[in-house]
Amino acid sequence: MPHLYVAAVAFSLGVLIAAPARADRDPTPQERAQIEQVLRDRGFQSWEEVEMEDDGPFWEVDDARTADGREFDLKLRVDTLEIVEWDD
Repeated sequence: MPHLYVAAVAFSLGVLIAAPARADRDPTPQERAQIEQVLRDRGFQSWEEVEMEDDGPFWEVDDARTADGREFDLKLRVDTLEIVEWDD
């Protein structure tokens, strides 16, 4: 009986370790070009990381900077690229 318990625990740990973790993903080159065009059209001069959030259908843009130096973290809808959140 103890061997069965040890085997069950080992199997459970193996499943947890092998399960893929959901992770943010970078945009493809085509997606990046479209996102960057939207950012430029909205007056942003530069930005840091662009990635899709792991918990929703949004692109997250870190440290998007305007010409006057203001900095924002943005969320864009994946399907329309509409900016839906501006955090400074």
